[in-house]
Amino acid sequence: MSVSLINPAGAFDISSGVTKESGPFDLFKFGFKAYKNGQKKDAVEAYKYAAEKGHTGSRWALANMYAYGDGVAQNDFEAFKIYSQIASQGVEPGSEDTGFFVNALLALADYYRHGIPGSPVKTDLAQARQLYFQAASTFGVAEAQFQLARMILAGEGGSPNLQQAKKWLNQARKSGHPGAMAVFGNLLFQEGQTVRGLAFLTAALDRCSKKDCNWMEQMQEDAFSMSSEEDRRGAVALAQQLGKGADD
Repeated sequence: MSVSLINPAGAFDISSGVTKESGPFDLFKFGFKAYKNGQKKDAVEAYKYAAEKGHTGSRWALANMYAYGDGVAQNDFEAFKIYSQIASQGVEPGSEDTGFFVNALLALADYYRHGIPGSPVKTDLAQARQLYFQAASTFGVAEAQFQLARMILAGEGGSPNLQQAKKWLNQARKSGHPGAMAVFGNLLFQEGQTVRGLAFLTAALDRCSKKDCNWMEQMQEDAFSMSSEEDRRGAVALAQQLGKGADD
């Protein structure tokens, strides 16, 4: 990774004993501490030096800062390039860099799914689907399983396949992924498994994050409105069991 820095090492705290010549882990620790203290420019500089020395955690932190405009101007293409470097390294499942590698795969999949305006990165649904598949199958990441299932359902990047989508949704919902639980429940409901489907939709609402609750709630309300009172009562009772960890 080649990064051009404006200020050589002047931003570093001399008393810390950390300079641009320090080892990558020391630079990473300095960057992490600086970030936690709100000194994000110092953090960026330290992460860049550590990244030049091949430190994966620093690359990941730097990519996230570019992706979210956190301490630097937001630059999705710069983030994409750094995530790509992490992904190209490869990783053994269970190694200390696994989390960084998986995060990079998910970020790259999202970039390929939507493209980056004004950059060479164009929408490539087949590549996005492949990256989600890698994270879903090799690393068992629930979010990747959920996103892969959504792409399969929509026929994005390949042929639609309801049974394959249900398989990935089922795996993700068993890991407690609320979105997967809601979509899985909705598919069951549409197939005529009214009580089970409605139960999963209801249970998902107890676990959803704020940004996802609206669409899950709408999906659940639509199903509720089409159900009999008896089915509703059965679904609520089953949802409570699901909430306690029972896996139907």
